[in-house]
Amino acid sequence: MNIAEFDVVTTEGSATQRAYHLLRHMIVTGVLKPGEKLKIDGLRNRLETGASPIREALSLLTSDNLVERHDQRGFTAAAVSVDNFQEILVLRSSIEDLALRASIANATQDWEERIVLAHHRMLRAEGKETDMFEQFHKAFHMELLANAASPIMLKFCSQLYDLNIRYRYLAGSAMNYQRRDVRDEHNGILDAAVARDADTASERLLNHYKLTGAFLSGLLGNGALA
Repeated sequence: MNIAEFDVVTTEGSATQRAYHLLRHMIVTGVLKPGEKLKIDGLRNRLETGASPIREALSLLTSDNLVERHDQRGFTAAAVSVDNFQEILVLRSSIEDLALRASIANATQDWEERIVLAHHRMLRAEGKETDMFEQFHKAFHMELLANAASPIMLKFCSQLYDLNIRYRYLAGSAMNYQRRDVRDEHNGILDAAVARDADTASERLLNHYKLTGAFLSGLLGNGALA
C-alpha cells in the first residue's frame, strides 16, 4: 500500500514522529489487523523510512496499547477482545464523566463557541469519507472536554477515544445506526453542555457511549471483529 493512501498530516516532525503517526493510523483504522506481526523490513518498505524510526515508533505505540511487544518475537498489532473493549468503555465513560463536568464547571463564552463550531463541522462531514468524519467527530468530543484544565486527563481521554474508535473501524460495514438517531444524540449532548447542565450532559454522553458499546460488544461476542 502506497504511503499516499493515508490521510494523515505528517509533513513536519522527525522520522520517528512520522512513522509513529502513520503506524498509529494504520492500526486504528484496521489496515494493520489485530494480532498481525509487525515486521521491520516490511514496514520499512510501506512507510518508506529507516528501521530505527520504525522501532522507536513501535515502542511508543506499546505505551498507547496499540502495539504489543513479545520477547524474542518482535511486535504485533494489539489484539482485540470483548474484555478489552469493555475495559476501554468503562474507563472512557468514567474519565470523560469527570472531564465533561470539569469542562462545564469552567464554562466560558469562548468554549461554548468552540463546541458549537466543532459540532457544526462534524455535521457537515456526515456522509463523507470515513477518515474525514472521524477527524471532526473526535474534535467535537474532545472540545466538549477541553475546558477541564487537566492536560493529563485529556491525554487519557484522547488515547481511550482512539482505542475505542479502532473497534468501530473494525466493525466497518456492520456498523449501522438504523435504530438510533446519532445526530439527535450529539445535538442533545451539545444542548445540555451549552445550557451548562452537567448532570444532563453527562447522562446523555454516557448513554451515547453505552448504546454504541452494546452494539460493538454484540459483534465481538459473535466473532464478527475477529
